Formats: sequence, C-alpha cells, structure tokens
Amino acid sequence: MQDEHIPLTANEALPRHIAIIMDGNGRWAQKRYLPRAAGHQAGVKTVRNIVDYCARHAIEVLTLFAFSSENWRRPKEEVSLLMGLFMATLQREVNKLDENGIRLRFIGDRSAFSPQLQEKIIAGERQTANNAGLNLVIAANYGGRWDMCQAMRKIAAKVGMGEVAVDDIDEKLISEQLSIADLPEPDLFIRTGGEKRVSNFLLWQLAYTELYFTETLWPDFDQQCLEQAIQDFSTRERRFGYTGAQIHAASQDH
Repeated sequence: MQDEHIPLTANEALPRHIAIIMDGNGRWAQKRYLPRAAGHQAGVKTVRNIVDYCARHAIEVLTLFAFSSENWRRPKEEVSLLMGLFMATLQREVNKLDENGIRLRFIGDRSAFSPQLQEKIIAGERQTANNAGLNLVIAANYGGRWDMCQAMRKIAAKVGMGEVAVDDIDEKLISEQLSIADLPEPDLFIRTGGEKRVSNFLLWQLAYTELYFTETLWPDFDQQCLEQAIQDFSTRERRFGYTGAQIHAASQDH
C-alpha cells in the first residue's frame, strides 16, 4: 500500500484559508439605538481591517460570507440597502485591492443581482485577475446546497454527453465542479455574533475545517480578535482520520 501524506498539525502552520461568517451587524446597531444600515456600514470597515491583516500575514485565501441565498427573506428595505452598499463598496475598494496585489473573486448565483451589480463584479474580477497576493473570495447569493446542486448539474451534463461514466463519479470529480475548486479548502472557519452553526456555508468544503465561534459582533471583530482565533487554531491537532501518534511521527520528519 502506497504511503499517504500525513498533514502537519495546526500548530506547525498558519491557516492557508480562513472562511468567515460575518454575523452581528444588525445587533451591533440595535445595541447603539442606530438603524441596521449603520451596522452594515460599520461591518465594511471590519472587512477592510481583516483583509489587511490576512494580506500582510501571507494568508492565501480569505472567504467572506457576504450575502446568503437565504438573506433574500429579509425585509425588502434591508435587502435594497445591502445591494446598494455592495455596489458602493465595489466601486470604492477594487482599486485599493488591486494596488495591494489582492485578487478578488465572487462565488454564488449572480443571476439575481441587477445587471449593473453583475457588471461591477465582473469588472472587479477582471481588474485583479493577475494579482498574486491574497485571494479574497466574496460569497454573495451563495449557499452550500446551491454549490452542490450546480456541481451535480455539471456532472450530469458530462454524463449525458458521454464524457464521464456514472462509475467515475467520486469525491475528486465532485470537488472539481464546486466553487473555488482551485483553492485549498478552509483550514479555519470563524463565525462572529454568538451563533453556533455553519448556515449553509461551504458545506462540502468545511468537512475537515476547524470551527471557531465567538460572541463578538462583526463590527467589533478586530485584528486582535482574528489573532486570537488563529492562536486557538494553532493549539489544535488536525488528524484527518489518522491517529495522534501518526501525526506526531510525520511532524518529526519535517
């Protein structure tokens, strides 16, 4: 039997990919007797800070859950505000991202967005496509189940065209059809705001991700909070089905 690669434990490497559910903007505003819009605007400032930290510390990928496929159920006024904020933020931030060598990517079903917003998304991706720094992935109108469904449709089409046999469908093939298939799967998942669930975010990709939940509301989640999450990650032993002894022996070989 061929020897398999045993991954390093978390404390021997920084997370390559951090995925975050940015929760708590509305509650942050309500605590201050402010409209929910103020919470979302404050949340954008936190995004800037966290992107800056990840870019400076050589994190390869940062995926942010900006708008889920379920968020359309929110009041129309709030959805409209979020779309407007999304558009304004894209217009303001893309040049800064490009100047800092950050590659901007979007995952999710774009068809529900206005033509103007879709154009801004495409333009932002094109402008930063050749950047070699942090991959900033924005999940917008995204859902993990949607991601798997669109992957299944691609595979079904391949089967129908005779390119793939049913018996050839395996985890590798499915993974290759998912969003951000070319990027490493998340090492560290963070959810702010006190909720302890993954809420249909990167369901397939989070299979072996370390989960970190914090009571801190997103607008209050600063770079120190991110460092605390990474420090917690560094204390964990990621075994991926191996024993602790196997992981320890592999680490001695490096």
